[in-house]
Amino acid sequence: MVSAPPIDIGIPADRRAQIAQGLGRVLADTTVLYAKTHGFHWNVTGPMFNTLHLMFMGQYTELWNALDEIAERIRALGHPAPYGGSTYRDLSTIPESHGVPPAMAMVRELVEGHEAVARTVRAVFELADGANDQPTADLLTQRLQIHEKTAWMLRSLLEG
Repeated sequence: MVSAPPIDIGIPADRRAQIAQGLGRVLADTTVLYAKTHGFHWNVTGPMFNTLHLMFMGQYTELWNALDEIAERIRALGHPAPYGGSTYRDLSTIPESHGVPPAMAMVRELVEGHEAVARTVRAVFELADGANDQPTADLLTQRLQIHEKTAWMLRSLLEG
């Protein structure tokens, strides 16, 4: 059996480990937000049902697609991607919902969730940028744009 050579991508092993740990937190936050958004999609009711049902579907689909990109970057850095409900609960900064909140409370929770992911992403961006890890920095920049825009769009429903 031939063993794989050590990873030598120009980022020291300890820095790759720090970045991978941070990306694990981004993955956990994204997974919890995905599950919450999908659950809200299933359970939303009220006068804005159709609008929110469709909006939530677009949002959870985008989050679902992001999960692979984040996990695969962790793997490219040479670390296992975290998985499992209890692992995500321990790593995530986003609390689970209790019961089925009213529609606008769902929107508020999702604003808070997207902003929480943005804060986690920003913290990891500093690690990636400091390690000259452009692929991770690029991924995180894209995630920031999406989470900030989504938070703004959701927040707009709560204003006025």
